Amino acid sequence: MNFVTILFYFFEAVAALAALSLVLVRNVFYGALILVVCLLSLAAIYVLAFAEFVAVTQILIYAGGILVVIIFGVMLTAKIAGKPLVVKHTNVWGGTLACVALFTLLLYFLSSQKFFEDGKDKMQAADTAINTIGFGLMTEFVLPFEVAGILLLAALIGAAVIASSIKSRNV
Repeated sequence: MNFVTILFYFFEAVAALAALSLVLVRNVFYGALILVVCLLSLAAIYVLAFAEFVAVTQILIYAGGILVVIIFGVMLTAKIAGKPLVVKHTNVWGGTLACVALFTLLLYFLSSQKFFEDGKDKMQAADTAINTIGFGLMTEFVLPFEVAGILLLAALIGAAVIASSIKSRNV
């Protein structure tokens, strides 16, 4: 067993434990933080699988963007209500049965796959695809890329203004 395989299994275990604890946690804010751990460990697995573009996209869009909005919404909702959000588990047996069934299917399909066959050919193709995407974003599609960034910045500023106006009305 080499170092990359050990790292793969480590990040796989971290992702699985984070997913399991995400199902069992009752506080929504802690659940969002655990989801960040799960998404970052998946990004590490993508890096080990030579899918750097997917890993960076995973970090930027999911862990960096969507989860910040979720945490912001949870914190804003908790401030308005004056108490933390708590989730009550009602369908434990049905969820456990669905989890075991999906895990069994995942193990079945993953056991029939062959990983680590021709790493060099796939790595050279991935480098070419990443270069093509990068050149496309910075040459032909630079205007839509920058406009999307400005729109996201405007949305963030608008959310901060709305949150500050709600906070000042409730105090």
